[in-house]
Amino acid sequence: MVQAYILIQTEVGKTHDVATAIGGVDGVVRVDSVTGPYDVIALAEKHTVDELGKAVVSKVQSVEGITRTLTCPVVHL
Repeated sequence: MVQAYILIQTEVGKTHDVATAIGGVDGVVRVDSVTGPYDVIALAEKHTVDELGKAVVSKVQSVEGITRTLTCPVVHL
């Protein structure tokens, strides 16, 4: 499995709505609201990097209320 953390900034007052919407995206296995420079962090996983990009990241980025995302693929060193 390929995993990535998606760090998300939201519009003011939209954190709960964004977290709820992202939780319904196929391939997202965990969603947490956090404090700091990001408002929501999601863990996503799929079988390939292409699947991760097409099925998860593109759908997450289209959620209303998101202003910015940063996707961090997990590496196993």
